Order: sequence, then structure tokens, then C-alpha cells
Amino acid sequence: MRIRVLGAHNCETRSTRLVTLLIDDILALDAGGLTSTLTIKAQKKLKGILLTHPHYDHIRDIPALGMNALLHEFTASVYSTQAVHDVLATHLLNGKVYAEFLKKPEGNPVIKFAILEPLKKITIGGYEVLPIPVVHSVPAVGYEVTSPDGKKIFYAGDTGPGLAECWQHIAPQVIFMETTAPDHYTDFARKALHLTPSLLKQELVAFKKQKGYLPQVVLVHMNPNPDQKNPLAKQVAALAAELKASISLAYEGMRIVV
Repeated sequence: MRIRVLGAHNCETRSTRLVTLLIDDILALDAGGLTSTLTIKAQKKLKGILLTHPHYDHIRDIPALGMNALLHEFTASVYSTQAVHDVLATHLLNGKVYAEFLKKPEGNPVIKFAILEPLKKITIGGYEVLPIPVVHSVPAVGYEVTSPDGKKIFYAGDTGPGLAECWQHIAPQVIFMETTAPDHYTDFARKALHLTPSLLKQELVAFKKQKGYLPQVVLVHMNPNPDQKNPLAKQVAALAAELKASISLAYEGMRIVV
């Protein structure tokens, strides 16, 4: 399984994009940096786009993908919970902000939308996908994705502390977790249901207690502002040393082979 980080941050700049992961060129996890990174040819290859929750930085490129599908005559297959579908239909693809691509015309739809139920597996392009509820300020899921040869990754999307129940359902080789800000934002993170290194530590310790191991951990959703990212990087390095684990910050273009 080959994972490419298309976007690793929570803010878009010339050099950073919103969070999006690409698995083996055919499955996308979230859509903050999808169309701004992939060619039309690459977009046509996608078998599915899995959305974790309805916040704008995770669904932003779905309207653009729909327009590309319309103009280049392909169907974009999008998967999410009902909550994400409803936000897209009501606030973005509503005929006022952008075209109503979720309404199925006669023939092939521009966006083929499938509603997922938490903890119910689905197979997409030969990959087994399990949506698992995570803790966030809106209804959200993470995804464990299992490749045809049995390799597993877990992408949490945006989440805050309290993932013990989530850990019961997964056994990945790599976890993609969010860690939004350094530790002096911990009070804010608790309220907004995000993670800092100290909160991440609690979740990883709980994972190891339950599962007996720690997988490789790759962190996304960082603020690219050096005043936050530099201390965050130092705190993450210290945490990796303390836990004797592989924990690193993702970056645009990063590639991981599982």
C-alpha cells in the first residue's frame, strides 16, 4: 500500500495544502487538497473519495471535482456519512453557491454519492473500508483501510481526546492522526476537540495498553505558521523519543509504503 500526502495542514498557502491523503492512486481520504494537486487524468483514476466530516477544509474540493467530472465526462464516487452529504447538499452544492451535482440526472451522475454507516464495512476497488466514529465538534468518522494484501492504515481525520472505543476496532500498521497545535494550546484543543502533543500522548498510551503495540504515527492538520509548527515539531520529537515510537509530521508530497 502506497500513501501520498497531498495536503498535510489546516491552512492553505503557496506551499501547504489542506488535508488529503491518496492511497495507491485510487482512494482519497478527505478532499481539502485534491483537485489542486491531481491532474484530470489522476482524478479520473479515483475509485472513491472518503470524507470524514463536514468541515470546509475537508470537503472543499468536492464542488471543483464535480465540475471537472462534468466537463471531462467521468463520475466521481464520494463516500461519507449522512451528515456530510447533507452539508454538501444544503450549503455548497445547492444551486446557489454551486451546481446541484448531488441530484442525479438521467444517465451517469456527475457525483455518485454513497452513504456510509459507522462500523459497517464496505469494499471499494478491492479495499476494505471501515468507518469508525471519532471525537470531534461535529459528527465525524475515521477510516481503517485494508488493502487486498492485508495491509492496514487508519486515518482519524479531525479528532480530540477520548479515542479508547475507536482503538477497539482497528489494528493498523500506520496511523494518520491530527495534531493541530503545540502544547500551549492544550486548553483550546480540549474545547475544540483537537489534539496537541500532550493529548496525543494520552491517546497513544491508551492504544498501546489496549493493543500491545504502537504503529508508525504520521501527524497531519498542523498550522504552518512557524510560531506554532516549530515548537510542535520539537514536542513531537520529544514524544517519539519518550515513547520509543516512530512519530513524525507529514508534509506535502510525503510518501509512505506499508
